[in-house]
Amino acid sequence: MSNTLKFRRTAVALAAAAVLPFSLAACSSGDSQADAAPASSADSGNGSRTPARAGGSAGTDGPFGPACAGVPAEGAGSFAGMAEDPVATAASNNPALSTLVTAVKQAGLVDTLNSAEDITVFAPTNDAFAKIPKADLDKVLADKATLTKILTYHVVGQRLTPEQLENGSFATLQKGMVTTSGSGQSYKVNDTAAVVCGNVGTANANVYIIDTVLMPK
Repeated sequence: MSNTLKFRRTAVALAAAAVLPFSLAACSSGDSQADAAPASSADSGNGSRTPARAGGSAGTDGPFGPACAGVPAEGAGSFAGMAEDPVATAASNNPALSTLVTAVKQAGLVDTLNSAEDITVFAPTNDAFAKIPKADLDKVLADKATLTKILTYHVVGQRLTPEQLENGSFATLQKGMVTTSGSGQSYKVNDTAAVVCGNVGTANANVYIIDTVLMPK
């Protein structure tokens, strides 16, 4: 075989290898059920996932809930962007979770959450924290031990799918238990917090954004 022919075949192989990841990414972001199926399978395992766009059907196909409409379509704060980052980093790119991010930093839990594998985080919005009287919230933020207990109560040591939330009870990193209930696109945690944007995938976690801060007993 001539050197020219060998060079051409090598060039073709390299070009195909370069194109393949982009082809796979394009397939995983499609709207059809067939396109969503591989992402669903990945989410039920231990790997990271690329969520479907907001407004999709409930289940492991992708995010759902009214607050998902406020997530940017692209960039680090988009669903695709958050899927690339560990959970604390992903949350920091969502303006609706800025109070939670501040609390996580105050408690020194950024590295803990980012390095954890396959967890679920029930993430209270800024409005959820606003329900707490400011004096009480300031007191909690200044008390690292109490703050750590509250924040770790929002973390479960496994990736939870929406189907698992239908009638579930799960141990948290705080060692307490949270209960979940609901179906379709409507879920509650401890019968007090509603999921407003659920099944958001990050590199190491599934996130369910909730409208009320959970308090351990």
